[in-house]
Amino acid sequence: MDRIRLEFPVSRLVHRHPMTIRVSDINYGQHLGHDSVVSLAHEARGQAWQALGFPEWNIDGLMSIVADLAVQYQGEGRLGDALVVETAIDSVSGKGLGVHHRLLRVSDDAVLATLRVGLVFAGEQGLAEPSARVSTAIEQAVTAMSSQVTN
Repeated sequence: MDRIRLEFPVSRLVHRHPMTIRVSDINYGQHLGHDSVVSLAHEARGQAWQALGFPEWNIDGLMSIVADLAVQYQGEGRLGDALVVETAIDSVSGKGLGVHHRLLRVSDDAVLATLRVGLVFAGEQGLAEPSARVSTAIEQAVTAMSSQVTN
């Protein structure tokens, strides 16, 4: 079986969000469950958008909608593990963009999972392209934040 392989674009890193694995994040195998990986990434994505100055539910009057999701599991998280969820954001391309997440265990910097979320933008009339103004503003914010976060 071919496995998915995701690359995390470190040069586009905009945010690091600390979290701890809670009892509600643990599955019957006694490790971090799939649903919680997705939820932790969603929380980190929301925090990253906020840090960039764009609430994810109102980007230039548009909301962002998850169109696709890919997850590559690379390790196991356990109850109480301190994590950092890193977020990197691609450039706007048409009606959407890609957001990447990497879940790292703080104690040993082990990568537990890498995710790529495809977002599309929509308004009341359906899918829409953000204005050139906001696309430029997103790119400028990503560039500014990535230089701060990686230093």
